[in-house]
Amino acid sequence: MILTGISIALVGAFGYAFGAALQQLEAVRAGATLKLVRRPRWWIGGIVGFAGASLHALALSIAPLVIVQPVSVATLVFAVPLAAFLRGRRPRRAEIIGSIAVAAGLLGLMLLVPARNVTPVLSNAAALGLIGTIALVVAVSFTLARRLSGAFKALLMSIGAGSVTATVSTFVRVVGGGMGGDLARLLTWFTLAIPVLLVCAVVLLQKSYAVGYFGIAYAGVQVVDPITSVAAGVLLLGESLPIGTGNVIPALVAAAVLIGGTITLGRMTPDHTRSDAVPDTIADVVETARI
Repeated sequence: MILTGISIALVGAFGYAFGAALQQLEAVRAGATLKLVRRPRWWIGGIVGFAGASLHALALSIAPLVIVQPVSVATLVFAVPLAAFLRGRRPRRAEIIGSIAVAAGLLGLMLLVPARNVTPVLSNAAALGLIGTIALVVAVSFTLARRLSGAFKALLMSIGAGSVTATVSTFVRVVGGGMGGDLARLLTWFTLAIPVLLVCAVVLLQKSYAVGYFGIAYAGVQVVDPITSVAAGVLLLGESLPIGTGNVIPALVAAAVLIGGTITLGRMTPDHTRSDAVPDTIADVVETARI
């Protein structure tokens, strides 16, 4: 079942990446405002991304949180080239190197987590504590982001957005993994909290995308999301972390690669520079690719 969950999560990762690239293209042009709901391509991106997220949720229902979440790292490898393609240009070398480095570093860290499938159980007090903690993280990150600009602004916003998406994944794991084939177990406030948290995550993601640094914003979310999810899995759901001194050196190497990739992406120029020709329709994207 674990292998099946990983396979489903990988397919979902591609869908989520493509949807995110489409939505970021629109968020840069229209800003993170209600104007986005009048842009068909933003809705297409949302639908594609939702399909990918649904597959991810399915994977979470049959495999441990600490195993499925790291698979989302694959979206980094997909998303950056897709975003460049949609803007009618080739991916820059630094974008490719940075995204691969972040993905490799984070994947290295996540692979150190042992695979042990346990039935997820989360108390009401722990769930409310998680939501309160994440709300504080969002408040602090977005307050600090208002005082900054450029890549640092996008990175701080992505920290808040990534922490909320991790909370969504945690609740999905608890609801889906705890059903045991009994649909009556869906009748809980945890189930109702998922769409509310999901809407909050979408809004925060659009704000981080609108800054114009897709590489660093997306990388920030993909780093914060799995790390926060693993922490929640270990601290709240009883999942395992690696032990033993033999894991220390690989973990340090992986962390160094991850940090190096993040710095590389953070040095990229913004996506909203006028030198980038942005096609207005999907047909224009296809025509650009032909050229």
